[in-house]
Amino acid sequence: MEGRMKQIEAACAFIQEKIGTHQPEIGLILGSGLGVLADEITDAVRISYGDIPHFPVSTVEGHKGELVVGTLEGRTVAAMQGRFHYYEGYTMQQVTLPVYVMRQLGISSLVVTNACGGMNRAFAPGDLILIGDHINWTGDHPLIGANLSMFGPRFPDMSDAYTAEYRKRARTKAVELGIAVKEGVYAGISGPSYMTPAELTMLARLGADAVGMSTVPEVIAASHAGLKVLGIACVTDMAIGEELAPLTHEQVMEVANRTRPRFLSLVKAIMPDLD
Repeated sequence: MEGRMKQIEAACAFIQEKIGTHQPEIGLILGSGLGVLADEITDAVRISYGDIPHFPVSTVEGHKGELVVGTLEGRTVAAMQGRFHYYEGYTMQQVTLPVYVMRQLGISSLVVTNACGGMNRAFAPGDLILIGDHINWTGDHPLIGANLSMFGPRFPDMSDAYTAEYRKRARTKAVELGIAVKEGVYAGISGPSYMTPAELTMLARLGADAVGMSTVPEVIAASHAGLKVLGIACVTDMAIGEELAPLTHEQVMEVANRTRPRFLSLVKAIMPDLD
C-alpha cells in the first residue's frame, strides 16, 4: 500500500506543479474516438502521460495520451485524452492509477466514456447509452491487494456505482437537446480479441446490454474513492451472438467519429449540472 500511495502522491505533485492554480472539480476519461472533447477545454494545461511519474502510456489508436486540465463549460476539469487498458499488459492497479490521482487532485465527480458493442436488440450503431450498472467479466479486480484506506473502505459498496441522479440529469439534458439516449448494463471484458458468438450469447443471457474492454476497472476505483460517476457509451457495432459479423478496430473508430457531435453536445450540456 505504501508504495502505491507514494506513486499516487508523486504523480499528483508533478501535475499540481504544472497546473498551478487550477483546481479540478470533474474528471473525464475519454474513450476511443472521443478524445476530441479535450480539444475544447480552454485555458488548458496539457501534460503527456509519458512525463507523469508512474503513469502508463496509451498504446491504442485513437488514444492521444495526454492529461488536459482547464475549463469546460464553466467547470475546471482534468480530462484523460485516452485511457489505459488491461489488455495492453498493464495491471489493474496501473489502469486505475489515474482515477486515484485525479481524486487526490480534488475531483468529486467522474465522467467515463467508451466505445462498445451493443448486445441489446433495441440498440443500434451510433446510439448513446447511459450506463446504469456493469458486469465485471475481466477476470481481475483493481482492489485486490492492500487497501488504500485513505481513499475508501476494504469492501466498498457498488449499489450506486453509476450515480442514479447523474443519469437522471443526463436524460433531462438529452431531451432538451433532442438527443436520443438509452440505458443499459455494460459488461467489461479483458480483450484484446473481440468475443466469440457463444461468449456474447452468454453475456446477453447474464443481463448485459453492451460489451467493451474498459470502464469497469476505473468505475470500481472511482466508487472505492467516493466519486460520483456518469458513464456514457457509444454503440459502434452490434455484438449479437446469433448474428455476429466480422469486426475491425477501424470500423469501431469510424462509427465513434460519426457519433461524436451528439456525444460532445451531451457531455458539455451536463457539465454544469454535476456536483
